[in-house]
Amino acid sequence: MRALRPAMLALALAALAACGRTSAPPAATAPPPLAALTVHLETAHDEQAWDGVVEAVHEAVISAQTNARVVELPHDVGDAVRKGDVLVRFSDVEQKSAGRAAQAQIAAAQAAYTEADTSYRRFAGIFEKGFVSKAQLDAERARRDAALAALQSARAQSSQVGQQLDYTVLRAPYDGIVTRRYVQVGEAVQSGPPAPQPLIALASLQDLRVGVQVPQSAIAAIRRYHAAEVVLDDGRRVAAGKLTVFPYADPQTHSFRVRLELPGDGAGLVPGMTVKVAFASGEAKRLLLPMSALVQRGELVGAYVLGAHDVTLRQLRLGHRHGDRVEVLAGLDDGERVATDPAAAARWLVAQRRGDAP
Repeated sequence: MRALRPAMLALALAALAACGRTSAPPAATAPPPLAALTVHLETAHDEQAWDGVVEAVHEAVISAQTNARVVELPHDVGDAVRKGDVLVRFSDVEQKSAGRAAQAQIAAAQAAYTEADTSYRRFAGIFEKGFVSKAQLDAERARRDAALAALQSARAQSSQVGQQLDYTVLRAPYDGIVTRRYVQVGEAVQSGPPAPQPLIALASLQDLRVGVQVPQSAIAAIRRYHAAEVVLDDGRRVAAGKLTVFPYADPQTHSFRVRLELPGDGAGLVPGMTVKVAFASGEAKRLLLPMSALVQRGELVGAYVLGAHDVTLRQLRLGHRHGDRVEVLAGLDDGERVATDPAAAARWLVAQRRGDAP
């Protein structure tokens, strides 16, 4: 058996050589006529990443502002609502009765003021003729002013009662999602004391931000470079908008809270999700390649690299995505040319093997 091993090895090497001669394309005499780009090292930020939590910028717990009973809850947890949609409707019998009583008080106060004002005007005309004393005129003026004050008080009371009637219908202050319900239909609620009773929680999905706890050892670099990106599950990156570093640390964890605002579309994120946040912490050189130039072959990723007279499909090791480009960690060197149309490069290789390539 030992004597056969060198012979078997020789046969195997011969077979591999024969396969290589069969599969290797003939040498080309002209550069491949393919669209390509030359990759170069680019200066980019070095980074450190921590977990963050997506939060809603506009989030509120709507509380009771009047004493009543819940008669309607049109929306449940998870429902999307538009600005102005009814969230809670209360019974309004007491509020309407109070409104009618306030209107009656206004009518009575108006009548009393009209009579007092007419009397004062009459006394003022008689006073000019000298038939009444100054004290009598002053008394009529005081009675008129008191009637006016009573009328104003009745009107103010009516406005307050009207506001209580408005509180029997609670509407959404903005577009959002119902995140929690604290009451049920038929339940009586109180506006306080000691505190208003919570009714329903609402969160907007339009304006989002990410909160991150960062160790104090990294906060100096974050303040210096003031740049960060949110790394999504699929590798895409979203540049953060405004970045706010809180000026104080948590005394228990000795970490700083950093808040990043997301773009208007939210990049498909929702409140409560966890994401990776990459903060710029220095500078580094990177090779960045467009995602459109990559070729997927099973679990392997590569790109067509153009030489002086040939094209090679080369395996690459990739890093993080940066927008529509990805970092190449291994497989490419600075200054090499990569085909920007992988399909055209593959067709050119097939044609070259058949001897049809230009």
